[in-house]
Amino acid sequence: MNGVTKRPRKGIPEVRTIKRIDNSRRVRVLQPARVRDLARTAALWCAFAGLFLLYGYQRFHCIELSFQLEALKNRQAQAAALNSELRLEVAGLRNPMRIDHVARRQLGLTEPLPGQVVPSDASSGAEVADLSGVRSNRSQ
Repeated sequence: MNGVTKRPRKGIPEVRTIKRIDNSRRVRVLQPARVRDLARTAALWCAFAGLFLLYGYQRFHCIELSFQLEALKNRQAQAAALNSELRLEVAGLRNPMRIDHVARRQLGLTEPLPGQVVPSDASSGAEVADLSGVRSNRSQ
């Protein structure tokens, strides 16, 4: 009635009676076919939910692995950039012209004058080591 509640009329008392019903002697009979159907339906829904959860887990794990892969690719790119930068720095530091410049300007070294360098006398009984089998530490 359009959301309007009816009020009891004045003069007519509202009477509510309570009727007690005893259902303690009633026993519900289980039907085996119905129980089997319910069990089968519950098992089917559980299997469906399990498959759905498995799919969801695999999907989210795949997404997580793709994020990790992207992070590793970024780290690899940063490492490659740092490696090329360090290789350029090493090449600049090994430049003979730079070494000569540092030796002359910063350390004050000069070319040896005639007579400053005395060749060693190999015939005085000293043994000279053969360096042909020794491996250099440089990785070029």
